[in-house]
Amino acid sequence: MTAPKYSRVALYLQDKHSIREGMEHARYAEEKGFEAVWQAESRLVRDAIVPMAAFAAVTERIQIGSGVINNWTRNIGLLAATFLTLDDLAPDRVICGVGAWWDPLAKNVGISRRRPLKAMRETVEVLRRLLAMENVTFEGEFHQVNGIELDVVHGRQTPRNVPIMIGATGPKMMELTGEISDGAVLNYCVPPDYNHMALERLEIGAKRAGRSLDEIDRPQLIVCSVHDDQQTALDGARELLTQYLGQQPHIAQASGVKPEVVDEIQSILGWPATIEQVRKAMPLVPDELVTRITASGTPDDVKKKVREYMDNGATCPILYPLGDVKLMIDTFAGGF
Repeated sequence: MTAPKYSRVALYLQDKHSIREGMEHARYAEEKGFEAVWQAESRLVRDAIVPMAAFAAVTERIQIGSGVINNWTRNIGLLAATFLTLDDLAPDRVICGVGAWWDPLAKNVGISRRRPLKAMRETVEVLRRLLAMENVTFEGEFHQVNGIELDVVHGRQTPRNVPIMIGATGPKMMELTGEISDGAVLNYCVPPDYNHMALERLEIGAKRAGRSLDEIDRPQLIVCSVHDDQQTALDGARELLTQYLGQQPHIAQASGVKPEVVDEIQSILGWPATIEQVRKAMPLVPDELVTRITASGTPDDVKKKVREYMDNGATCPILYPLGDVKLMIDTFAGGF
């Protein structure tokens, strides 16, 4: 039997399943050797922290990551205390994935995403120092704290091992990620060759900090719709793509989709988009696009596509299952 080319694999959960179903999926992924389960926090659908705690409570070994929370809406002290609390529940198993959010959602809830690079740099610096159990005074543009530290009453007083990963999409944020973070959570709904730019920029940032690209972990979110019938699998991914291309401009731009197609989709979708609007716009997303920017099809199809992302520089696929979750987990159990 041929040894698998890649052995690392992780699960991504968003809002397609109830939290209790997600808990079962996390347990099953752990049983099948997955290294991590990541919980999304994107639209105003589901907070990431509560599901993360639920997954941590019913597992023993699998890592639990936020994929990703934003760096605008949580006070920096509360953010550090939140991840300290998660680490108390699942010691050395928690990953903090943080991103710069996106418009129009941020604007619609009153957040002005000005100077996102500066804001992210400050967030990572202060958060890391607090999780190292330092007493922190910091006078920045976005964070001002005076002599604060995490006040542990029950639990370890020692520094916490919580990797800080940045969910970067654009080239400048990618460079910053290479410079200051423990890793990049590479985005989904992009073609595998998108990673060429990502790795180039990550390496620029890494060198700026005296590091090499190999020191930057690069797990990648990948939409994965698997079914024994290829067309059923493609249709399963098409619905998600339609919504994302219409409502998340940064993903639409990174995907390489023609602007006129995105404009037409956006003209149909409201905010938030209804199921009827999404289904009306779905015919604008052709099979070619689905197969180019997702891993969709039969089990063999999806494994081949995920290997393309890995061959182009990702270090671990974070698979977002559309359809039969257990079938997807079984497809990748034991490597691929």
